[in-house]
Amino acid sequence: MSDMTSITDMSQIPAFKTEAEEAEFWATHALDTALMSANNGDDDLLPPVRPPKSNPVSLRLGVDLERRLRALAEKKGTTYQTLMKEFVLERTYEEEKRLGLV
Repeated sequence: MSDMTSITDMSQIPAFKTEAEEAEFWATHALDTALMSANNGDDDLLPPVRPPKSNPVSLRLGVDLERRLRALAEKKGTTYQTLMKEFVLERTYEEEKRLGLV
């Protein structure tokens, strides 16, 4: 975790617009150990926020699809990897809804 940015105060955690944005943030940030244990059973404090777990996945894309994704991502002001994660997340939710899983 040496290349992670340590969060020492809850105010350092931004408001996220999307889950993908939050996942991208937590991929490079972690709560400081002292902050994680700061709750000490005090019910007035929020429980420590735990970053979502993620797995790196290898995915082969056609050259044209990658080009199109990069162009879309640039228009949206994000990276194509983040855009793909958003697309997969949205589509997964739609399929879960269609199958009555959520």
